[in-house]
Amino acid sequence: MKTPDTLRPGERLFALLLVLFAGYAFWESYEISGFAGLTTGGVMPMLASGVMGVTALFILKDALRSPRAPDASPAGVIAYLFPLRVVLFTLLVGLFVAVIPSLGFLPASGGLLFVSIWALWRKGPVWALVLSLLSVGAIYVLFRVVFQVVLPLGSLWR
Repeated sequence: MKTPDTLRPGERLFALLLVLFAGYAFWESYEISGFAGLTTGGVMPMLASGVMGVTALFILKDALRSPRAPDASPAGVIAYLFPLRVVLFTLLVGLFVAVIPSLGFLPASGGLLFVSIWALWRKGPVWALVLSLLSVGAIYVLFRVVFQVVLPLGSLWR
């Protein structure tokens, strides 16, 4: 796999966080049994976190040698990591989770699907409505009828 010539915004910070996390994982695995023997319970976690630490160091070394990202400022990192579409869909999923107790799972899922399909597919609201209704119907048949899972009804319908 070909790697890009320049770093993406925040890639050095991420590589540094990987090294720190690997060190923390190694420390936690060392706390299990230390270096008491090769058959103790902490050997495999130490081995796995050690491999993770070595690979994280190689990733950090490559990140430090690569040229900087064109926009490595904190605003550029935030703009790269959180594009508007991702932020809006995260808010939409948060709204979906918030309305499930009052609307119920199926209407909330239908609303989430309708807005998502309409926004992403751009075929118009009728196609988005048809597709979301078919999807909610399939969810109902699969989970409620086939697997007999009780889906949350919501407080508005009681």
